[in-house]
Amino acid sequence: MAEESKSGGVGAVAQAATSPKIVMKSIDMSEKMRNDAIDCARAAFEKHRLEKEIAEYIKKEFDKKYGQTWHCIVGRNFGSYVTHETNHFLYFYVDSKASAPFLVYYRRASLENVTGLGSVLPLSVRTLNTPPNPSIGSIAYVAMAFSTSDLLRSVQPAHRFDEAAVLRYAAANVAGFPAAPAKFSVSQFGYGQSNPTFCLEVASPGVVKRYVLRKKPPGALLESAHAVEREFQVLKALGVHTDVPVPKVFCLCNDTSIIGTSFYIMEYLEGRIFMDNKLPGLSPERRKVIYQATAKTLASLHKVDVDSIGLQKFGRRDNYCKRQDQVIGILDWELSTLGNQMCDVAYSGLLYIVEAALEERESYEGLEFSGIPEGIPSLVEYLAVYCSAAGRPWPVREWKFYMAFSLFRGASIFAGVYHRWTLGNASGGERARYAGKVANVLVDSACAYVAQESVLPDQPPLGILNQGATGRLEDNYSLSMKEQGCSVPSQKVLELRKKLLKFMQDHVYPNESEFYRLSQSSQRWTVHPDEEKLKELAKQESLWNLWIPLDSAARARKLLEDEKYFSTGAWNSNLLGAGLSNLEYGYLCEIMGRSIWAPQIFNCGAPDTGNMEVLLRYGTKEQLIEWLIPLLEGKIRSGFAMTEPQVASSDATNIECSLTRQGDFYIINGKKWWTSGAMDPRCKVLIVMGKTDFSAPMHKQQSMILVDVNTPGVHIRRPLLVFGFDDAPHGHAEITFENVRVPVKNILLGEGRGFEIAQGRLGPGRLHHCMRLIGAAERGMQMAVDRALRRRVFGKLIAEQGSFLSDLAKCRVELEQARLLVFEAADQLDRLGNKKARGTIAMAKVAAPNMTLKVLDFAMQVHGAAGLSSDTVLAHLWATARTLRIADGPDEVHLGTIAKLELRRAKL
Repeated sequence: MAEESKSGGVGAVAQAATSPKIVMKSIDMSEKMRNDAIDCARAAFEKHRLEKEIAEYIKKEFDKKYGQTWHCIVGRNFGSYVTHETNHFLYFYVDSKASAPFLVYYRRASLENVTGLGSVLPLSVRTLNTPPNPSIGSIAYVAMAFSTSDLLRSVQPAHRFDEAAVLRYAAANVAGFPAAPAKFSVSQFGYGQSNPTFCLEVASPGVVKRYVLRKKPPGALLESAHAVEREFQVLKALGVHTDVPVPKVFCLCNDTSIIGTSFYIMEYLEGRIFMDNKLPGLSPERRKVIYQATAKTLASLHKVDVDSIGLQKFGRRDNYCKRQDQVIGILDWELSTLGNQMCDVAYSGLLYIVEAALEERESYEGLEFSGIPEGIPSLVEYLAVYCSAAGRPWPVREWKFYMAFSLFRGASIFAGVYHRWTLGNASGGERARYAGKVANVLVDSACAYVAQESVLPDQPPLGILNQGATGRLEDNYSLSMKEQGCSVPSQKVLELRKKLLKFMQDHVYPNESEFYRLSQSSQRWTVHPDEEKLKELAKQESLWNLWIPLDSAARARKLLEDEKYFSTGAWNSNLLGAGLSNLEYGYLCEIMGRSIWAPQIFNCGAPDTGNMEVLLRYGTKEQLIEWLIPLLEGKIRSGFAMTEPQVASSDATNIECSLTRQGDFYIINGKKWWTSGAMDPRCKVLIVMGKTDFSAPMHKQQSMILVDVNTPGVHIRRPLLVFGFDDAPHGHAEITFENVRVPVKNILLGEGRGFEIAQGRLGPGRLHHCMRLIGAAERGMQMAVDRALRRRVFGKLIAEQGSFLSDLAKCRVELEQARLLVFEAADQLDRLGNKKARGTIAMAKVAAPNMTLKVLDFAMQVHGAAGLSSDTVLAHLWATARTLRIADGPDEVHLGTIAKLELRRAKL
């Protein structure tokens, strides 16, 4: 609708007047908002003279009234402000001198939006697709944030294709694509200068879906150019195997008979796209967060192990800077390959040196020369954030080359864009006509940059990481100076740690006495109802399944993403954890270790974590659906049956339990004990290790199989006590298997792979035990100090006794030594894998239990007789720690591993 003031009609010639005339067009705005807009515009033009001041006044008033991010454009004789986040559009102009109204709009907007905003104006100005002549009025403030849909427009004539053929192909090859939609439309994204990109919109009754199609441009192309096949390859690998944020790809079509070129179809993502590097319209805090998020997303991409996700042949790794092409970002993968990742960072930093905008302008200077808006970090600060997040050294010597290389590379790209424009098939339309000029600007900028004597300081700015940021995009890596150090986790982990500590303080510690009371009653083999309530609360707090490694989560996501068993929210937010490395999880696992009850409340307790890890890494899709999903959801628990009473089970080759194949079943016979978790009433499945071939090579005889505890022939004989503790309701069981028939499909990984699975399972599992032991020792230290500061003996506080002070200091030294060793083992497990990290893991497995026993013994001594009773957790913590000098391999086995590796190194 259009509204007009009393001073004139829409498009009327302005009369001499002392007050401005306002003409306005609005979409989806309430009458109150429109009236506020008129009043606000009048007030702004009456109070201020400068365009920037008028724009800032209007924006401030609407932000204050409506709490949204309003963008304002103001010229000499006109004004307009628009918000894209809520689909509100407002156009108005204030005319007191001009003889006719002029259309003013944000630059780089789609033609459809421009025409829409100008529909109240004369026809002659409705189809403008370039900014007004500067002589009419200069734009002082321009909003440059668009939603994805803002960039859609009609398909260019040169890029049209057979839409019916695409519909048939998509219906046959894209999962969930409607076969016979009521409506099917194709539009083109109006931004970008390389491979044409289109939006496919399909509408069925009550449902509208969008997909993105990306194809090669028409016409003759260089042999290696516009390789959508490689884009699809890298997007698929990252989407399936990592948590790097990329759209999901559905299918790749190399059949040129469909639409004339190769193409692929992927997920449509609706979000904000910032076209202006200066981020006008955003607060300084928001600008800072966005730039830091950019650097850290790039760092997360560079941390991907290309070999593990199947991209080892994606490109050459050697002599990278002697040739072209590398991974340039998250959305545009056309130029991606393997190689020197610092070139990515330099390419993303070009905006600081030159503004490569495809438009006519007097200057193309970058932020470092034109001025950096408040909140946006400098180039040096941006680089420091990346180096910190990626763990890379400061590139002071090489940075000039990286930046010059990127500038020349950009020049060659823009030269190609300009050439395609001359041929009439440029993806970005008429804006490409400026590409030739921009290419020359980039070349000149590269020469000037190389001529500089110094481009980076010798050291990164130490204070960059301690500058906090606020807003919806949280800074995942910023740390205060007092928190910096070689072993300090990311901000993401620090936030999780803070939440976990609060959860323990508010919910776990206060309920310990209740849990213990039930575990010592006649009802001890039942589950306390408050435990289940706390598990639900932990899920709500996103403190669930934190132990799951990123690679294991990626495999499960690949196998189960299309299954109906998950709601999207539950799958993403809880079931596959927080995407932590083993090192990151260590900071959280030790907190859980401070309480016997905590790990299971967060679904992070043994043996479930080890069993879920086995399923995540080795299970089939059917096994994951039947057993892993209920375990991930915390609906059931599990047991691990390996140890046998007749043999020394620390040597897995001694196992005597037999798995005999009979048709489509295995028949299990044998006796197991110390099967942790089997006494739990929620335990529904056991992973049983036995021998399938007694004549095979020693380490190929063992297999692992999934056994339903309710299968006939499975007999739980008795609970085993640990220093008098039966650990109810969890428990450790003695079990016999008498002619137990288990389907062949329950075998894990295949016959003869049990020893291999055990090694893969026990590495992380041993380390988790060590992490929890660090927490148990910390609990003991805390209790010892609290007791010593309150308890008097022989006229003095225990804390004032010399022997106590000496023992306390020694315990702290040993605890910190063990913690660093555990963290080192976790880091090696992340970087090198289980096999290469086995020596350090063995050292941690020896050091952590022995240290914890010493600290807890000291704490019990400080408590006197009370320390030996069930009135404190110390005795139970000590008993648990003592078992871990035997469980998952006794000290002697680990010491042997350490010694053998040491001797092997000596021979090299």
